[in-house]
Formats: sequence, structure tokens, C-alpha cells
Amino acid sequence: MQVRIQPEPFDLGAETNAFAAAQSGAGAVVTFTGLVRDIAGRLQAMEIEHYPGMTQKAIAAIVAEASERWDLTGALVIHRYGRLAPSEPIMMVATAAPHRAEAFAAAEFLMDYLKSRAPFWKKEITAEGAGWVAAKDEDEQALSRW
Repeated sequence: MQVRIQPEPFDLGAETNAFAAAQSGAGAVVTFTGLVRDIAGRLQAMEIEHYPGMTQKAIAAIVAEASERWDLTGALVIHRYGRLAPSEPIMMVATAAPHRAEAFAAAEFLMDYLKSRAPFWKKEITAEGAGWVAAKDEDEQALSRW
């Protein structure tokens, strides 16, 4: 189980290949990559802030919970911080398990919990100015299925 919080970009293909190659006993690998969204076509950048010790500990706890709930052979979470441009990868989740259902469920659990419980603060920067991104009710509601 690995958690990396970093400012630099990551190579999705290389990360996926390395993760899959390290899995012994896995019958399935599931990956998800989140991108910086520009829904209205006006986003110039997103700035992501965090407290390093707090963030690492919180995400490690989420990964540990997923590992307790599902029979995983491995899990990887990469989350970036700093200034990111629209369409840049912001995070990646990878899970491996003997069977696909467990790999998919664990990946979805991780994505839902990272979205609402990982201590990151996001600021959208547009030509009109900058503003913090507020928590969304639907992200909180997604947790109820777990």
C-alpha cells in the first residue's frame, strides 16, 4: 500500500505498469485518474494546498480502511498539490485484488473518501479572480453507500 503526495506530474502509464507488475496473486487491477476540470471554459489554474503530515496520515488511514474491507493485493494513491492547469492529472487511485469486484469496490471507496475526507484545499483561478472550491453535498452523500 502506497500513498504519494507530490507537486510534480506523474506518468499514468508508467505508474499503472509498475503497480501491476508488483502485484502477486492479483487477478484484477483497477485504476482511476482525476483531471483538473474546466467546466465553464474559464479556469486558468487550480491551486491545491495541504498540510503534509496531516494529509499523508489521513490518506493512509483511508487506504488502510479499504485494505481491511476488501482482499487487496495492493493499493496506490497519488495526489498532487500546487498549481495545476486545466486537464492536468490531479490524482490517481490504483487497486489490485484477486477478483475484479473487490478491486472496483475498493477503488470507488478510495475515490469517494478522497474526494470528501482528504484534507486538501482547492482554489480556482479565473480571469475574474480566485475563489476556494466549496464542498459539495453530492460528494458527502456518496459516502452513505459505504
